[in-house]
Amino acid sequence: MTQQPAQVTKRTKEEIHALILEVQQTESNSAQTLLVENYKALVASLVHKYSRGGGFHEDLMQVGMIGLLAAIRRFDPEFGKTFESFLIPTVIGEIKRFLRDKTWSVHVPRRIKELWTKIKPVVDELTNKYQRSPKIAEIAEYLEATEEEVLEAMEMGKSYQAMSVDQPIEASSDGSTVTTLDIIGSQDEEFEKVDQKLLLESVLHVLSEKEKDIIYCTFIANKSQRETGEFLGISQMHVSRLQRRAIEKLRKALNRDVYTGAANAGT
Repeated sequence: MTQQPAQVTKRTKEEIHALILEVQQTESNSAQTLLVENYKALVASLVHKYSRGGGFHEDLMQVGMIGLLAAIRRFDPEFGKTFESFLIPTVIGEIKRFLRDKTWSVHVPRRIKELWTKIKPVVDELTNKYQRSPKIAEIAEYLEATEEEVLEAMEMGKSYQAMSVDQPIEASSDGSTVTTLDIIGSQDEEFEKVDQKLLLESVLHVLSEKEKDIIYCTFIANKSQRETGEFLGISQMHVSRLQRRAIEKLRKALNRDVYTGAANAGT
């Protein structure tokens, strides 16, 4: 048997005010629970308005409920207004602060966040007014901001939510897709090897032909010292000794070139 959701008792303005006073004066959990149950649906409707298309509905629901609890403690029934008229802007304010401060993918200055939230409704209003897309200068004038500030806010607005690297992107007219990850370049380690090879070739002249052969076999062809000795017809011990001597020559030659280059740069 399916359990039916509990029905929320419709309460009068006076009953709501009485419950609020009870919470404020005695910290009554039971009175607070009744108020939460009474206004949870209203908070949910406000959250739905601001969470459409976002992945943080549950977070906003928590923020909305925090706003509800804050409104209960701050509301003054003596003003003669309904609690709803105080609750709605309080919850919306909490939601907007959360969206402004917690949901951007990168750090953005607060002034840019606040300006960015104003731009879209202004663009909509000016579009209706002029029956065309408004110019940056017109948006800036309406918002009493500079054109540079408006452009900066619009550009930074693209960082509101980062795109997933798995998000599909249409690649051609036939509807085939790739992901962002498929088109992100990666660092090619071969570029560094090219620089190293050129640097090594610039000092190879300090080596004898036998030493060059050993450096090629052991570092370029990746042969072991034993395989190099067999290839060159010499012992492994002789290969080891010539290799150490060749490396020391190359190290000195490279250090000399670096020192000379630095000295020339300073003159």
